[in-house]
Amino acid sequence: MTEASIFTRIYNGEIPGEIVAETDRVFALRDISPQAPVHLLVVPKTEQYRDVTELAAGDPALLAEMVAFAKSLASEHANGEFRLIFNNGASASQSVFHVHAHVLANFEENTLVGF
Repeated sequence: MTEASIFTRIYNGEIPGEIVAETDRVFALRDISPQAPVHLLVVPKTEQYRDVTELAAGDPALLAEMVAFAKSLASEHANGEFRLIFNNGASASQSVFHVHAHVLANFEENTLVGF
């Protein structure tokens, strides 16, 4: 049996984390190391998919739900504009292998992360 991911453990209340919203299949929490004034993570409640390519192949409807949820979070926590990032693999800075998306918003002029 594999150990639950950090996201599952946060969702289950086993370790602290600030969950800001949820639906039946996804939840959002604040990133503990924010890279923008608004930096939220959108995480499926299932650990079935390690990365976005597995999710796209296995449950495209869940991927679409994550993107729609990101948009609603950006509307609620920012001006509706946002950057959506999926890190895919260790060399692309994915450190938790439970698929998740980074929602970044409210950048100051010319301060986009990664550029």
